[in-house]
This record gives sequence, C-alpha cells and structure tokens, in this order.
Amino acid sequence: MPKVAPRTLSGFMELLPAQQMKLERMMKILRESYALYGFTPLDTPVIESAEVLLAKGGGETEKQIYRFQKGDSDLALRFDLTVPLAKYVAQHYAELSFPFRRYQIGKVYRGERAQRGRFREFYQADIDVIGDGKLDILNEAEIPAIIYNTFSKLGLRRFKIRVNNRKLLNGFYAMNGMSEKAGDIMRTVDKLDKIGAEKVRELLIDEVKMLPCKAENVLDFMAICGTNEEVVAALERYRGMDETFDQGLDELITVTRYLRDFGVPEENFAVDLTIARGLDYYTGTVYETEMTDHPEIGSVCSGGRYDNLAEYYTDRQLPGVGISIGLTRLFYVLNEQGLLSDELVTAPCDALVLPMTEDMGYAVAAATALRKKGLRTQIYGEKKKFKAKMGYADKIGVPFAVLIGEDEMRDGVLSVKDMQTGEQVRLAPDEAADYIAEKIAALNAGSVIKE
Repeated sequence: MPKVAPRTLSGFMELLPAQQMKLERMMKILRESYALYGFTPLDTPVIESAEVLLAKGGGETEKQIYRFQKGDSDLALRFDLTVPLAKYVAQHYAELSFPFRRYQIGKVYRGERAQRGRFREFYQADIDVIGDGKLDILNEAEIPAIIYNTFSKLGLRRFKIRVNNRKLLNGFYAMNGMSEKAGDIMRTVDKLDKIGAEKVRELLIDEVKMLPCKAENVLDFMAICGTNEEVVAALERYRGMDETFDQGLDELITVTRYLRDFGVPEENFAVDLTIARGLDYYTGTVYETEMTDHPEIGSVCSGGRYDNLAEYYTDRQLPGVGISIGLTRLFYVLNEQGLLSDELVTAPCDALVLPMTEDMGYAVAAATALRKKGLRTQIYGEKKKFKAKMGYADKIGVPFAVLIGEDEMRDGVLSVKDMQTGEQVRLAPDEAADYIAEKIAALNAGSVIKE
C-alpha cells in the first residue's frame, strides 16, 4: 500500500510542543486579563449557515469565505468572531444581561493568498461590550486600558495605542464639502503609514477624484501631531463648524481623560488623526496598537465603536465597542523576531518521575503526592536503561527529574535533580513538592515576550 506524504496545507500553522506551550501561555494571559475586567467567555460554532455568515453579503468577505454543501445545507466556516457574536446576541437577546461583555479566543478561516505571517486558519482574540439601545462612552475608554493591561502582562513595554474618533473625521469632511467621499477618503488615508503622504495624495487625486487643494486640506489635517494636549488644542480651532465634529471632539477628550484615570501612561497612548480603520461600521472611537520598536509589524490590536452590531439579524439597536488581536500572526512575528522568552517552562510537565526498580508502587505514590500539590507530573514507565531515561528527560526539557531507586524507597524520600544546574537533593515527598513548586514559580515569573 503506497504511503501518503505527510504535509500541512499552505496557510495553516502547526507548532512543535515547546512553541505550542508558549502560544498556550499567551492565551492563558489573555483569558485572565479579559476576565479581570468582567468579560465572560464565549465559544460560537466554527461552522455556521452561509446565509447567517453572509447576511451583509458581497465584497472581499464572500470571495474569501470557505463555503461548502453537506446534504441540502449551505454551510461556511466563520471568517471572524464578530459576525457570530452578532448572531449570538440577536438570538439570545432575551436571555442576556446588558451591557453584555464577552471575550472569545478561537480559530477563523479566510481563503486569501497565504504569505509570510498571513494565514488562512488563525486565532483571533476578541473582546466586545454590547449595549441595549445605548452604551456609555466610559466603555470606549476602558478598552484601551484593557489593551494596556493585557500587553503589559504579556511582557510588552514599548507599544503605543493610537486613538481617534470617526465622528471627528466625518465632521471634518462635512465642513469641507467631502461627505460623499468620506468612506473612500478614510480608506485611502488609512494607508498613510504603509505608503507615505505623497502616494496617498496621488491616490486621493487620481482615484478618489479630489481636487488637489482638497487633498492638501486632508493631509494637513492628518499631519496635526504633538502631545495629546497639543493635538486636542489644535482640534479646538475647528469647534463650532460642524456638530458631528464637535461631538467627536468631546468624545475624544473624554476618552483621553478617562485613560489617565484607568492608569494608562501617556507614553503608551496617543491621539492620532490618521487612524480611521478601513471598515465602514466603525462610528466612534477607533484604536490601533503597534509595537514601538517594530512598526514594520503593523497593528497588532485594532477595533473601535460601532452603532449597531446585529442590524442584519434584528431591529433592536445594539451598539458596541470591541477589539481584536490577530493572535496567530502576532505569535508568528514575535517568534520570527526572536522576542519569545526561552526562560519559561515549555516542557509538558514540571517533574518527571524516573523509577529505577521493578516495583513502581512507591513511584506512583510519589507522582500522586506531587500532583496533589498542583505540579504537572509524568511517570516514565518504560523499561529502559538509566541513560535512556535521562535522555528522554533532556529531550522534553523537563525542569526536574525525580529519581526513585531502592535507597529512596527504603528511606521514604525522593531524589530531585535540577536538570538545568545538575544539583540533586534528597527530600521527603511533601518537601520535594514544595521545593519543586517554588523553583517552578520562579521560572514562570518572567514574561512570555522579552523586550
């Protein structure tokens, strides 16, 4: 029978155990950070009715979606976590309490061209706050505070949360007679970081069909920069010229003020008028987060305020605000840049019990005692020589080997070997558990991302 060559499809990521452990550590930190702010976990189906997922229809989404038939059913794989959330909230509206705060970490699928750092199957990590009819501006300020807390716990220090408000932009375009082209302008200006001001100017003139003087007005507005206070002061000059602009400015001032109260340092957030987010459904505050020392990576966390999450499923007005982290891409880039810590425990267990006797009863009891203290413990039960057993311990990178021979059984102790230093101590089982636990806690005290 011919063998099939094992292979992984292009655009799909598989990790070896040590790397998978680092990814799991990142997800654990995300879950703990989101839960700290009162978000509840949610898990929606990977497969949905194509009609539900494509309620909005058209555009790039329909081209990229994985769609298939099963019997008479027209099905599709979810392409993000926002549309399933919209369906979930509309379906369970009567059973939920609002504001509804959820986090979800799950795989999504997009049939786009696979390239370096871009995947067809990837994890997203989302949080959203959904209101019933109204949603207070405080939520828009809390979201970047959550970003700050989460990234800090991951080990990132040098990152910037860039904040803007779509109402500011819409108001500015309205006061300059550009409202009809506002969407096209924002999508073009969103490319400033990637292609620069001159190319954006050309696109505004050639593709958006703007007069050169109007394009210059847009670029001059986007070039307003400085400290957050300086940017706000410059924007105050436009107050009174458009009602929507004034509302956006008030919201931006409120968000920046609350950010300080939430404990976000000035160096980690900035008012940036170039941030628009390409999606049309954002209506208020918008966010993008970048690593200060690695701007080439682009935004690692983005999102914003939207007025009606579930408009394709219900007539109820359900405003919300949320963010999404492209976790797979972030992990890939950090790994490629050598920014993932090598000091954390990535072995499948904290302690490996190595029996050296025929009777394994004492070894089983020892492993049980270690597990009761919360230590991840594995028993190596294979009939191999001592060298082979130690070779296995080295290969899986276990921090501690627990050696049990006739002497240990007779004396009621465990010989604990630190696999990094080579130091070996003989301790009673409870003492051994405490000894290992203290050492493991120290090893895991570091961050998953190194600066």
